[in-house]
Amino acid sequence: MASTVIDLERVGKRYRLGEHHGSGADLRETLAALGRRIRHRAHPQTRDLWSLRDVSLSIERGQAVGIIGLNGAGKSTLLKVINGITTPTEGRSRTRGRIGSLLEVGTGFHGELTGTENTYLNGAILGMSRREVASKIDSIVDFAGLARFMDTPVKRYSSGMYLRLGFAIAAHMEADILLVDEVLAVGDVEFQRKCLGKMSEVEQSGRTVLFVSHNMDAMVRLCPRAVWLEEGRVRAIGPTEQLVGEYVRLTAVEVPEVAFVERASGPAEIVAISLRDPTGSPASTLTTRTTAHVEIEIGVHEEIPGLDVGCMITTHAGAVLLDELMSDDGPRPIGRPGRYRIRCTLPPVLPPGQYSIGVVLGTHYELIDSKENAVSFVVDGDDLGRTRRLFKLGLPWDVERADDHLRPGT
Repeated sequence: MASTVIDLERVGKRYRLGEHHGSGADLRETLAALGRRIRHRAHPQTRDLWSLRDVSLSIERGQAVGIIGLNGAGKSTLLKVINGITTPTEGRSRTRGRIGSLLEVGTGFHGELTGTENTYLNGAILGMSRREVASKIDSIVDFAGLARFMDTPVKRYSSGMYLRLGFAIAAHMEADILLVDEVLAVGDVEFQRKCLGKMSEVEQSGRTVLFVSHNMDAMVRLCPRAVWLEEGRVRAIGPTEQLVGEYVRLTAVEVPEVAFVERASGPAEIVAISLRDPTGSPASTLTTRTTAHVEIEIGVHEEIPGLDVGCMITTHAGAVLLDELMSDDGPRPIGRPGRYRIRCTLPPVLPPGQYSIGVVLGTHYELIDSKENAVSFVVDGDDLGRTRRLFKLGLPWDVERADDHLRPGT
């Protein structure tokens, strides 16, 4: 018990939906709130939502533990309870040591202050002394990749730059426990690699990491053990690779196309994604000989120089097999306002199995929109028992008779 740094006993967190909290800002709103309570006294419009229920968990010092589950399963609430941001409705949560949280990076930034000034401000909010921030500011700036912009007010930063700086500050806090929630949605692929490297460094130094992410491949690589939350309860605790495989298998549904509710807000958005066979029809099942097309529809609402689209193919266990950017094939003019339909050809390289497609939209500096595991499909066919391979490339083979080159008598 001496090495236990996180200890949860039958923790539950309840929210009340539809409840009026506090009085109105003036007499009219107060009277209106009173009228609502009188009218609905017989049939109250409130209902309880348990974000967590009966969660018991013990984590030892130096462990890296992943937390998996569908949206709404209670993952972020669990981290907030552990961090003390949210008080549990029932049960008890205890931690030992200094906590560093990467839950809502950049919280507390002041738009009128420069990047450097906000680094000191945000560091103080996270519990770092001015001397501690000063000793690490060069490393923070280098990690964020924002050296040219540190004397610029952060109100002029893009959302990606804002989040990069926030993560870099929090990641350099000397904490005994690091709580991480979806940091892989921050920045480009290179910055995401830095994030994973930093978390791995924290773990190897003997500190504790709790990691929430929809990136199952990163989860398996970083965390030996995982907790599976389902509707606010612990469904299973065990080896990450085993839990991720079972989780993906149970939650995967073959969905060859999906359309998203258009927000028409923000600079750009992903509108639809589909997998289509050679005839152009949506395809939930391919064969090992079928060429298919990933079709992506995007809406661009304002001019974005360098706008790019990426497509990822992952296995049922979350391993990324393909990660392709449209710019890899040369620049495309999609940065001006309008609607664009983009197609990427998927050759018959995948062995039999279950796969999903994710799409990202952004620039080199900023992630604008992403849809992970949006479309899923199955590749059917005979693999002749060769289950360990990742690709079927159809490589060229050549055969010649070696004895044709031998001279008689040799």
